[in-house]
Amino acid sequence: MVRKNRLPKFPDDYIDDKAEEYDSSSWMERNQKRATLLSIQYLYDEKLSGKADKGVNIGDSYLILDLGCGTGFSSEIMIENGFRVIGIDILSDMLLKARDKKKKFENYKSLELILADINFLPIKGASIDHIISISSYNFITYGKDNYGERIKLLNDTAKYLNKILKKKGRIIIEFYPKNDKELKVFKRSFIMNGFEGYMVKNKPSQKSGQTYLLLKKIS
Repeated sequence: MVRKNRLPKFPDDYIDDKAEEYDSSSWMERNQKRATLLSIQYLYDEKLSGKADKGVNIGDSYLILDLGCGTGFSSEIMIENGFRVIGIDILSDMLLKARDKKKKFENYKSLELILADINFLPIKGASIDHIISISSYNFITYGKDNYGERIKLLNDTAKYLNKILKKKGRIIIEFYPKNDKELKVFKRSFIMNGFEGYMVKNKPSQKSGQTYLLLKKIS
């Protein structure tokens, strides 16, 4: 079981029996859903709107890509808030739990689930309204020990996310950078590939820990 005082280890804490423990943890469910609700609020943030941008309209049934949907806690909250959702996860053990939820709950008809790598999504261009990612974006560089490889992967992923988003689409990422350097690298990958935005931390001086990236496609 993932403990409160440490970050989960990828992929060990998300496969086999650990997937069942994750899905049955009321603490994990509560935190994932809380982070998703806050991310939805950030999706409507007026600071992301420009003079020519009317922003995101509350109540519209947007198509949201849930990056790293896990067992479906985040997707559930998005659907309850009126969105249509495509949930993406690379771990079949986690996605099977989300599929169980889809079969059980009526409102999960608004959910499509795809087993895929965040870095190689089977999504066509300009088809997604907005993207939300809860506690998973840290892991996209898993297995890349070389700094140059990590930078290239981050840039390629940001470029592809830009491609699949509709005009002025937004991305809200809740993740846990190890330090200030890693946070800046992640943010820069988006700024260099057609996005603008800013980050929100619990404390202004915070160098690591829970952080939100609020981004808008500009080109």
